[in-house]
Amino acid sequence: MNMNKCFSIVVFVVAMMTVACGKAQTSTAEPDVDASRTTVSENDSKVQETADIPEGARRIIAAYPDFKLKYVDNKIVFPDNTSIVYDDHKKKSFVVMMDDCDVEDMFSMSYNRNSQKPDYLEDAGRGRSEPLFKKMYGASEGAARANLVRVKWFGQSLPFTKVNGAAKQLEKVAAELSQHPELRKYFDQSSTFYWRKVRGANRQSAHSYGIAIDICTKYSNYWQWSNRGAGEMDELKYENKIPQEIVEIFEKHGFIWGGRWYHYDTMHFEYRPEFLISVK
Repeated sequence: MNMNKCFSIVVFVVAMMTVACGKAQTSTAEPDVDASRTTVSENDSKVQETADIPEGARRIIAAYPDFKLKYVDNKIVFPDNTSIVYDDHKKKSFVVMMDDCDVEDMFSMSYNRNSQKPDYLEDAGRGRSEPLFKKMYGASEGAARANLVRVKWFGQSLPFTKVNGAAKQLEKVAAELSQHPELRKYFDQSSTFYWRKVRGANRQSAHSYGIAIDICTKYSNYWQWSNRGAGEMDELKYENKIPQEIVEIFEKHGFIWGGRWYHYDTMHFEYRPEFLISVK
């Protein structure tokens, strides 16, 4: 064979092998920057981070997005870097827990929307972390008042906090209830904001923060009215005259009902979406 021709063939083969090798190297590198693989990795990280956050903290963060809350080292952290202790790790009796409630304690009981009668000491939402609620809604009467707006309520104009969209949610409740004229009698002489302690206790009422409404007392029942002389730990007789249709409309818009408490207060509705949302 002619030497020049032989040399040309060798050069051609080497060149083809070089091209093939280059393509193989390029093909091997591409999956390392594949977008779908990167997304899976990021999601795995997020799942792990979420798993490290207690459910109660996740509920607070999800329920009040305007505050852009975070959970760091057993604290609920606000954007201004102030923080609230999530779990104080104190052992508390039921009565003490009501007055000295941390965020973790708030979720020690479940809010049961399916039961027609609360179980013994089932008072989910009756306890509140005062540092958390005062931080969000106002630490004094003046500070809380500054956040109030007026909501039209069946012939009344009621003060309610604008914080966390609570007043807007009460407006939605009123709009939906107004479609049921047969329920109109239950809303006369309703009341909302009142800076005060809970009767017979050492904690602020939810009315202090402008997040609660008491509807007509004429059709309401309260555990102390129906159980004269009873204490917090006593067996109670349950009574209620508020139609479930009213309750379901309030709950649909983020309000819990005092009639679902063992220490019932059937006129009482309170904006507490953390008990009504679903969290992962």
